[in-house]
Amino acid sequence: MDFKGFSNKTLPFLRAIRENNNKEWFEAHKTEYENYILNPSRSFVEEFGEHLMALEPTINFSPKINKSLFRIYRDTRRMGANKEPLKSRIGIIFWQGNGSRMQTSSFYMHFSPEELFVGVGVRWFEKPMLDAYREYIKDSRKREALNKLLHSLMDKGYSVIEKGYKRYPAGINKEMMFSHLFLYKGMATYKILEPSLIENGEELIETLYKIYEDMLPLQQVVYEISLRVKEEGK
Repeated sequence: MDFKGFSNKTLPFLRAIRENNNKEWFEAHKTEYENYILNPSRSFVEEFGEHLMALEPTINFSPKINKSLFRIYRDTRRMGANKEPLKSRIGIIFWQGNGSRMQTSSFYMHFSPEELFVGVGVRWFEKPMLDAYREYIKDSRKREALNKLLHSLMDKGYSVIEKGYKRYPAGINKEMMFSHLFLYKGMATYKILEPSLIENGEELIETLYKIYEDMLPLQQVVYEISLRVKEEGK
C-alpha cells in the first residue's frame, strides 16, 4: 500500500494554521502544507478510491484540488462566511454521478485537530435536489423504507443529520406516516472518530471501508434521488 498515513505533524500543523491564519504565514510554510497535508491527501485519494470501487464501481475520484480535494483557502466573499483566509479542516470527497460533487451522493470525510468526520449522502440540498427528494418521499413505500434504513443505521451507532426545517412543505399532511422526513434539508449519515486515526494508513483504510460499507444503502438512495434531478432537467 502506497498510502502509509498522514504525518504525526499534520494535526499540529492544522493547529498552527488557526494560530497564524494569514496568507503571509501560510506562504512561508507552504512546504509543510505540501508534506503534511496535500501530498498524503493525494496518495490517500488514489489508494482509497481503488478500495471504494469495490463498493461502488462508478464512484468518481481524482487527487486534484476542486475534485476529491478542497482548496485550503476559504471563500471569504460569501456573506456570513468565516473571514479567516485559511481552513483548518481538511475535506476529501468521492462522489457518484455527473452532477456537482456536493449535490450528488458522496462518500465524504474531513479531519481537524478535534475530529475525523466520516459520512455519506448530501448534507444540504440545493433546490433541485430538495425538490427531487421531496418528490421521492411522496411515495409512501419509499418513505417507509427510508425511515427503516435511518433507524437501522442509528442502531449500528451512526448519526443522522438534524432536520433543517420546522414547517412542512405546502400540501404535506403532517399526520401521514413518517411525515417527519419532509423536514430534512439534506439526507446524510455520519460518524465522528478520533482524528489521530489518520496517522495509521492501514487502520484508516480498513475503518473507513467498513463504515462506508454500512452506510452504502443510504448513499445509494441519495444517488437515486440525484438521478431524478437529471431526468427533470432533460
